[in-house]
Amino acid sequence: MTKNIALVAHDQKKPEIIKWAMQHADKLKGHKLFATGTTGKLIQQGVPELAISPLKSGPLGGDQQLGAMIAEGQLDILFFFTDPMTPQPHDVDIKALLRLSTMYNCVVACNLATANFVIESPLFSLPQDHHVDFSAYTE
Repeated sequence: MTKNIALVAHDQKKPEIIKWAMQHADKLKGHKLFATGTTGKLIQQGVPELAISPLKSGPLGGDQQLGAMIAEGQLDILFFFTDPMTPQPHDVDIKALLRLSTMYNCVVACNLATANFVIESPLFSLPQDHHVDFSAYTE
């Protein structure tokens, strides 16, 4: 089962996501990968065997591109290594992205421990159910 997977990391976490992608390249290879701006370029340089579809940089619209993919049911997993100690100028966009992930049943891993759990889970190879019942919100 091919999944659509996004790889994103704040500046201080970019080395961590590159190392993680190297360690899990065999599992990531069979999937359609997306990444925002610099993160995608750095992963591509560090792990050239991974084919990554580039998006805009997060602050320049990459977060919104991912949000649109999530809302359309076109993203299965978001690996977003966040840096909770550094203020982000586009924090509102990040919060919106995480909110959409929650609303639309998109798997999100925001740290190394969760990313490892997700990629090692037997559910990783199964189809993702994006069905959401919004009827409670429309009545």
